[in-house]
Amino acid sequence: MAKKLLLIGEPMGLFIAQNTGKLEDAEGFSMAVAGAEFNVAVGIKRLGQDVSYLTKLGNDPFGKRIVKTMQTNGISTDDILYSADKNTGFMLKSMVENGDPDIFYFRKGSAASTLCVNDIENIDFSEYDFIHLTGIFPALNENTREACIFIADSAKKHNIPLSFDPNLRPQLWSSQDKMVEFMNAMATKCDIFLPGIEESKILIGESEPEKIAVKYLEMGVKTVIIKLGEKGAYYKTANEEGYVDGFKIDKVIDTVGAGDGFAVGVISAMRENLSTKECVRRGAAIGAVQVTHKSDNEGLPTRTELEMFMNGDKNWRESK
Repeated sequence: MAKKLLLIGEPMGLFIAQNTGKLEDAEGFSMAVAGAEFNVAVGIKRLGQDVSYLTKLGNDPFGKRIVKTMQTNGISTDDILYSADKNTGFMLKSMVENGDPDIFYFRKGSAASTLCVNDIENIDFSEYDFIHLTGIFPALNENTREACIFIADSAKKHNIPLSFDPNLRPQLWSSQDKMVEFMNAMATKCDIFLPGIEESKILIGESEPEKIAVKYLEMGVKTVIIKLGEKGAYYKTANEEGYVDGFKIDKVIDTVGAGDGFAVGVISAMRENLSTKECVRRGAAIGAVQVTHKSDNEGLPTRTELEMFMNGDKNWRESK
């Protein structure tokens, strides 16, 4: 049996405004499923790789919608836990013509926020060949932080590659200092670290890609990949480094999920044993594809679409 990528996080119900403007002025919403790790799960499976999502849901319409969506996308639900008395979180997202949309969360006290080490201490890590975490789930509370540390330490114990995207959400933390301390501690536990430039300014006070990479390599990270937005990315390991150009697109529809798309590209390529440069190039490609669609994950490419896009085919979207 093929091994799976393991993701840990909080998938949520997502209401997307159907008209532009402030959330309080929305006249209607369409429903979907969101969450950084969920986006990565969808993207990985769409490329034909096996993936499982560890989370905790409530027995409510949002939880049921999430399970159905996972099953529809072929994502394993074997690692889902359920809360007897807590509800699944959800969020609102505004519609914008350009730039970043407004987001509002209803996730405090959610089922996922109760996930703790006791829930996951008996995981069979032999089922997985790669683990991906982001900095969102550990931001929820002490329980989820300890759970993420347990997963990271277990990955090292079982010699499973671990990637970590800080995906900073300052509004979820009690203080920026606490957030910075945790993120940098997690970086020392991972094999692949995926910060952006603005995140690096916050985490280590540095904005030059080369200096950022050197700092994290000194902290023990094996591969540092710094996202540079439309400019592409910079990568560095103990033996190689370089810049990868971004992919040009006709129009940015929605920037949400671009970093998750980047992670999809990097992780999927690493699981296929491609070179670091090719892993980063695929990440840049899927990150670019993601911003051409208003949904957080519905626009992630199939294998055929990805190959066509990376080869410069203007008609890469199969659904057109």
